[in-house]
Amino acid sequence: MNRILVVEDDQAICRGLRDNLEAESYEVMTAEDGDAGYQAIHDEKPDLVVLDLMLPKMGGYEVCRRIRSEGVTTPILMLTARGEEADRVLGLDLGADDYVTKPFSVREVLARVRALLRRVNPPIAPPDELRLNDVVVDFRRYEAHKGTDKLELTPKEFGLLRHLASREGEVVRRDELLDDVWGYQSDVTTRTVDNHVASLRAKIENTPSQPRHLLTVHGVGYKLVP
Repeated sequence: MNRILVVEDDQAICRGLRDNLEAESYEVMTAEDGDAGYQAIHDEKPDLVVLDLMLPKMGGYEVCRRIRSEGVTTPILMLTARGEEADRVLGLDLGADDYVTKPFSVREVLARVRALLRRVNPPIAPPDELRLNDVVVDFRRYEAHKGTDKLELTPKEFGLLRHLASREGEVVRRDELLDDVWGYQSDVTTRTVDNHVASLRAKIENTPSQPRHLLTVHGVGYKLVP
């Protein structure tokens, strides 16, 4: 389980971030000022820090500068009400890995947290080819066949299959699939993932209503099994 430290003096924002991160199965610690956050980074050694810039006692810029000067490489996601480019550039130059400008959507914060954690623990490289009984998918050529019949897959269906194939046998959350296949598009929802999975089943499964390879894990996401 990844451990996340949220350093935020606004109690409502801090509570909202903590609740949503815990709902994603992260272990969450909090600090309400820069001094406490700086100390918690050293004492608790979190896997990621969500760091507000406008903090009492020690500002977020100074927290970031100090820990980077001390060789701490923990990923930092900065939260700021400042929208000026110079402020964002300064934060990145001091060693922040990403930033979100307030007001922000919780979904975007969660997506950026997942992306930063994946950089630290990158997934296995996706395969060039996938074989499921008589289905063969060539990701290099964007070609797919079921027996002797050619399958017409959309680019998003290829992307969805390739991501699931890179995590074969593992449960992949819908939100993660949205992040990696669709990016941060605001006009797509987890229902979009469900619709594409249904379309893929109709093409690759012998009995789509009773899938053998593209399985649903209710309330979580999907997994691909050979």
